[in-house]
Amino acid sequence: MQYFAIPDLKAYVIRYLTRWGINPDDAATAAEVLVSADMRGVDSHGVIRLGSYYGSRLAKGQINPRAELSVVHETSTSIVADANNGLGHPAGFKTMQLCIEKARANGIAFATARNSNHYGIAGYYAMMALKEEMIGVSFTNSGPLVAPTHGKQAMLGTNPIAVAVPAGKNQPYVLDMATSIVPIGRVAVYQKNGKPIPPGWGIDDQGQITEDPARVIDGGALMPLGGPELMRGYKGYGLALLVDIFSGVLAGSGFGEQVYGADSKNAARVGHFFAAIRIDAFRNPVEFKRDMDLLINSLKESPKAAGEERIFIHGEKEFEKAARAEMEGVPLSDVAVKSLLETGRSDGVPFDLEPLKVN
Repeated sequence: MQYFAIPDLKAYVIRYLTRWGINPDDAATAAEVLVSADMRGVDSHGVIRLGSYYGSRLAKGQINPRAELSVVHETSTSIVADANNGLGHPAGFKTMQLCIEKARANGIAFATARNSNHYGIAGYYAMMALKEEMIGVSFTNSGPLVAPTHGKQAMLGTNPIAVAVPAGKNQPYVLDMATSIVPIGRVAVYQKNGKPIPPGWGIDDQGQITEDPARVIDGGALMPLGGPELMRGYKGYGLALLVDIFSGVLAGSGFGEQVYGADSKNAARVGHFFAAIRIDAFRNPVEFKRDMDLLINSLKESPKAAGEERIFIHGEKEFEKAARAEMEGVPLSDVAVKSLLETGRSDGVPFDLEPLKVN
């Protein structure tokens, strides 16, 4: 791993995105989300995607760098926004901000954003509500990579679910999970290393479970969370479909094969769904956080399995990694650094940051 100063890494992301015509404020939002992913240890959604996804689509005209978020429809507790094929991070950030404002006034609010692009880690937007003493929810659909139970063709995205809930003395509960059993990037790593994948991760083009990563990537599909029906994979399938309904159908955006589909060559048509819930609309926030601590502590202090020393709460590992990154710098793998160097050279924004010296 190489470590980089947080402000320097964010500044580089801003420089790179503004080179493609993204306005500085939107570029700064994207930088915040991408670097946050690396700080929290979710490097698959961090700066490694800067050129391979965002730069690539901007260069091909598949993302509108000058897009402005517009509100299509709203009520006192709901918003429908249109990203107009803009960068996903500012679209997600602005829509969640509007959702939080309505929840602040009315106790609870829901929002959707249509015609967007990949917005990074879902958890970032859910966690925005924590600063307001609210519960936050964030879903997004994505391009088809997952086959439905009993199917053989990728029809749904990895469609993550994120929920953030404040606690008292403990760190907030932050669930941020894909509804596929693994991300496609994990399968690609096994292929690159010439290793078989664990059975149940993916299927080939005939719908048969395979341990060959190439057969998953070339015409096959990932399995939903849980894997085959024997392991109740239909539950993950159901969750992925739920996300597509809320983020795609309800939002009036792409869904299923329409996301990155052949009928939208220049637009991803990704959709997002958000919710913000003011705790005092239900009960006293001090008492709520006290009970959250009681629940969290009961789990963490429960008997450990043989050989285990600690029980974690969702988000706890990520908060600890982010705290280390604040002190030591943002850790990037050699693969990520190589990607930034190559992207910088090819796109005219040299990655010239010096890594920090870490004791």
